[in-house]
Amino acid sequence: MTLFTLLLVLAWERLFKLGEHWQLDHRLEVVFQRLHRFSLLQTLAMTLSWMAVVWGILWLAQGLFFGVVVLLLWIVIGLLCVGAGIKRMHYRAYLKAARQGDTHASDQMAEELALIHGLPVECSEEERLRELQNALLWINYRYYLAPMFWFTVCGPYGPLALAGYAFLRAYQTWLARHNSPLERSQAGIDFLLHWLDWIPVRLAGVAYALLGHGERALPAWFASLGDLHTPQYQVLTRLAQFSLAREPHKDPVQTPRAAVSLARKVTVIILVVVALLTIYGTLL
Repeated sequence: MTLFTLLLVLAWERLFKLGEHWQLDHRLEVVFQRLHRFSLLQTLAMTLSWMAVVWGILWLAQGLFFGVVVLLLWIVIGLLCVGAGIKRMHYRAYLKAARQGDTHASDQMAEELALIHGLPVECSEEERLRELQNALLWINYRYYLAPMFWFTVCGPYGPLALAGYAFLRAYQTWLARHNSPLERSQAGIDFLLHWLDWIPVRLAGVAYALLGHGERALPAWFASLGDLHTPQYQVLTRLAQFSLAREPHKDPVQTPRAAVSLARKVTVIILVVVALLTIYGTLL
């Protein structure tokens, strides 16, 4: 059921999910807006409470209509947690502005795409475009690769793990947009996601390393296995840049397109691996 649900969710997301309507991040804003103090304990309590609600709904639906209701709930949770509809709109708006030479609009959309880690200010255009590539790669990881990981490896508890991860992702995005770096640090959200991302980042990094310069990318990947402190954003994007370095771009349209194309290839590769593992019974 995991593979079937995942394929259906990804197909629906690609065809119909645009904007914020089916985005959990948007739905949770009404909850986050009520917060005035921030702490790691509060973040953990909110996340566990949300996961308990999801578990309760799934438990109540067990056995109803021969499991059809549970399947529908799995699909709904997947649609809310997998995919970046609003980010895709921002990406398209960036490309449109860049083609038209609208520097102000393209810069605004680039800042939105790089909301979590930001873009460098005093740097060359080439360095800024490289960081935009990294931001797009990280969006693909946050909204596709990491959700796929938690949804599949946790088996029957996949929707529960996915819901918890998506909650933390939504909270981090909301804090980055509306609050100060100090408040974000007090919430402990970056600390929690750092450890939750450790394994999936390195699994995604294998695909990036194989698509990049193997003689340089693979040693970097092996070195990352013992690295507990480097931010996962830097680990992932460093490996991806080995592949992107093959065809360096300085064009504001082609440079982000190269990153998106690479991210799609990696997503397809990981999806194929998940399908094969599921078919051979390694995953449920």
